[in-house]
Amino acid sequence: MQLIEYDKKYHDQVVALILDIQNNEAKIALSLEQQPDLYDIERSYMDKGGNFWLALDENDRVIGTIGVLNKGNGYGILKKFFVQVEYRSQKVGLQLYQALQAFCVAKGFKVLILDTPVVAKASHRFYEKNDFTQITSKDLPIPYEFPDRDSLLYLKKL
Repeated sequence: MQLIEYDKKYHDQVVALILDIQNNEAKIALSLEQQPDLYDIERSYMDKGGNFWLALDENDRVIGTIGVLNKGNGYGILKKFFVQVEYRSQKVGLQLYQALQAFCVAKGFKVLILDTPVVAKASHRFYEKNDFTQITSKDLPIPYEFPDRDSLLYLKKL
């Protein structure tokens, strides 16, 4: 497995992986149109002080993604954290998350926020194991719009 910063040559694979997990596995019915950040990942993430990483298998296929949006004043939004099911037991997600966290600390982020579907129980365990605390929308320290679905919010101080 190789971890790299986003390269647009993988764009179609990134979109396919994310939509497959969201819609076929999690059954949350999100379209590409509802996720405008995926149209131009470089502009949405990297050009604004955030970043986006890919995990690639030995055949140069995208098997995982994670991104962070820079919201300014030390706040980041963790986004698009997905790992293909057959690679989850191989700690691909942990490696993606560690790259994101190291980036955030190096760039002076103080807080990470994320939303995750209620049905994503394994994700909840991962976040809680990595010191995220579940919060309510009233507890959000910054304006943050998340998709209109059954979601849980989490926050972590870095």
